[in-house]
Amino acid sequence: MPNKPVNKVVLAYSGGLDTSVILHWLRETYGCEIVTFTADLGQGEELEPVRAKAEALGVKEIYIDDLREEFVRDYVFPMFRANTTYEGKYLLGTSIARPLIAKRQMEIARETGADAVSHGATGKGNDQIRFELGYYYFKPSITVIAPWREWDLTSRTKLLAYAKERQIHVPADKEGEPPYSMDANLLHISYEGKQLEDPWKEPDFSMLRMCKTLEEAPDAAEYVEIEFAKGDAIAINGEKLSPANLLAKLNQLGGKHGVGVIDIVESRYAGMKSRGVYETPGGTLLLEAHRAMESITLDREAIFLKDELMPKYAKAVYQGYWWSPERKAMQAAIDATQEKVTGKVRLKLYKGNVMCVGRTSPFSLYSEAHVTFEDDAGAYNQRDAEGFIKLNALRLMLASDA
Repeated sequence: MPNKPVNKVVLAYSGGLDTSVILHWLRETYGCEIVTFTADLGQGEELEPVRAKAEALGVKEIYIDDLREEFVRDYVFPMFRANTTYEGKYLLGTSIARPLIAKRQMEIARETGADAVSHGATGKGNDQIRFELGYYYFKPSITVIAPWREWDLTSRTKLLAYAKERQIHVPADKEGEPPYSMDANLLHISYEGKQLEDPWKEPDFSMLRMCKTLEEAPDAAEYVEIEFAKGDAIAINGEKLSPANLLAKLNQLGGKHGVGVIDIVESRYAGMKSRGVYETPGGTLLLEAHRAMESITLDREAIFLKDELMPKYAKAVYQGYWWSPERKAMQAAIDATQEKVTGKVRLKLYKGNVMCVGRTSPFSLYSEAHVTFEDDAGAYNQRDAEGFIKLNALRLMLASDA
């Protein structure tokens, strides 16, 4: 509990059961004024009803901000320049959204004169860390209220009872306890909890919203051409698009072919393992295409360096350190490699698979004259390899047991 009075709180508000209960609980517990903030990150649902819900609960200051372009341009794209995956598979769809939400929430706190912020993340997960590290970065003195770490509403049943007792509207589908906890934005949809808590049980893939199942995906392959400029995608099949519209189009293309669905068990920062199913169709296409673009435009050692940095970068994003000095330093190094990552990549999509089948760039380092199996017309003297090999073998010969 805060050790000083709280007058006004900015609540990260989705309009769902948890945050609706939190809104009422904050007012009941702290007697404070509430400002609600809802971020439109492309979660694929109409957000104006959230305004009506907040108004019905007596909220006077309501923020619903369209952050889709900023989200993709300033968070998703920089992360994809690093080819970022956490533990080899997770494309960090939830993780990368949190620093932007925290940033905007703190801006609203400043605009409204609020002395506290609050979120609906539980005390078991990663999001509480991601949000709060952002809050403290922007204002070290801010008061943070995390209801799940304070109240005694420790189950969904207790939340429903609390809501009914205080006549808080509960969406009909919540009454039967939905099988999955979901998080959605333009980059992904995640599913956790309930049936997925047993890592041996196969998921019911009928839950998917962005992607066709492999059985439903078309029986014919489709080709997609993605154009890059300085490491960022700028066009699909020759059509220039804004960052948010480009990712939305990739989602549609990848989802149609069942690309980007994974079932993983990940290591949470808090120490426990968590099983989830993720849909990231557009991100999966973007990752494949970006790596293919780099394969012909980046020097070998630059690629090696990026691949060494990537797990550290992924860990920083996953654990909530987007605003940290180390993430910023890695970003600067990564961005310095992207100056000539420009050109086009052609992908082939089929039944959950994505394969690069073509790449071209005005800055390509690929030289057919050097690698050809035909006559190279003197472009490469194969005898030079003998001295190169012997020099590199010297330390092995000195250490030899023979």
